[in-house]
Amino acid sequence: MLFTRSTREVALTELGQAWLPKVRDALRGIDAAVDDLIDLSAHYRRVRLGYLIGTGADLLFRLIRHFEAAYPEITLEPREFDFSDPTAGLADGSTEVAIIRPPVDLPDHRMFILGAEDWVACLPRDHPLAGRSELAIAELLDDPIVVAPATAGRWRDYWMAMDVRGGKPPTIAAVAATYEAETTTIARGLGISFTSEASARLYNRQGIAYVPIVDRPRNYTALAWHPAGLSREAAALVRHVREEWSFGEVKAVERPATYY
Repeated sequence: MLFTRSTREVALTELGQAWLPKVRDALRGIDAAVDDLIDLSAHYRRVRLGYLIGTGADLLFRLIRHFEAAYPEITLEPREFDFSDPTAGLADGSTEVAIIRPPVDLPDHRMFILGAEDWVACLPRDHPLAGRSELAIAELLDDPIVVAPATAGRWRDYWMAMDVRGGKPPTIAAVAATYEAETTTIARGLGISFTSEASARLYNRQGIAYVPIVDRPRNYTALAWHPAGLSREAAALVRHVREEWSFGEVKAVERPATYY
């Protein structure tokens, strides 16, 4: 036993007295370890960078290389998100900055557009229109469509082309959170989907065909963040992109993350 107890006091036993110096040494060691951890954390500077699966893979690597060359003391930590969270972690704060495809349900967040691409239709290889060189969106609105999970919000509506359906809901063939699940479903002939040129390059496979859609506005890849929630390191990343990225504009233009 380490203690003796009475109604008036608690006292160390002989064993407790012998063990006490070791306990004090252990506590001092824990305190020193915590101090070391705090000191190391102050020197370890990082930015949690989210990105949506299949979105701007070439942009992601270019961004990491250029930023870490300019700021070697800061590490970018990329994290991939599927279609269930097209905000790529911004919504729940698990990332500070993210590469997304707008629009997303974050009206208070801001973004820079990094690139633009055309819409394409992903069709089963034996679809009657799969051999065409181009399509109009109206030619596919009656087809069953593979869609993102409902948690994707307005992003899901955007890729279902809800703005041209006249209020008529689409026939949903399946729900898919990844391109792998989406293209597998389409290869089975269960439906179609609308996607981007980059996805067509990255996720081509047997059993599907990609056909350009000629009458849709281009879709964007963007760097997004919350202005009030940036660490010094994340602010440096946003500033670097603003000052160093080639936008094809006189200067970088901030837009709301709901923009498309």
